[in-house]
Amino acid sequence: QVQLVESGGGLVQPGGSLRLSCAASGSNFRLYHMAWYRQAPGKQREWVSTITSDSRTIYKDSVKGRFTISRDNAKNTVYLQMNSLKPEDTAVYYCKAQASNTYWGQGTQVTVSS
Repeated sequence: QVQLVESGGGLVQPGGSLRLSCAASGSNFRLYHMAWYRQAPGKQREWVSTITSDSRTIYKDSVKGRFTISRDNAKNTVYLQMNSLKPEDTAVYYCKAQASNTYWGQGTQVTVSS
């Protein structure tokens, strides 16, 4: 069983930055593919970025060049550095861990507004 706890969300002005963290409990964190998803009000949850167990990274087109996903296996933590934020990035951001099973965090709110 893996528990995921996201943090780092908040209110930021357009053009600003935030760094989200997702701390995982349990062992074998390094074996998990980790991903960030987001869900805006009235919309379906959408994939944002993935970092594989061997640290390959993939991004949704609309966040390429602005967001950076990374992981620290020693700390059992995955990060999402978000720069040049736009109002359309406003959403609840969720962390997902995937190996033989899939686990989700509870989410953290990101609001981009002036």
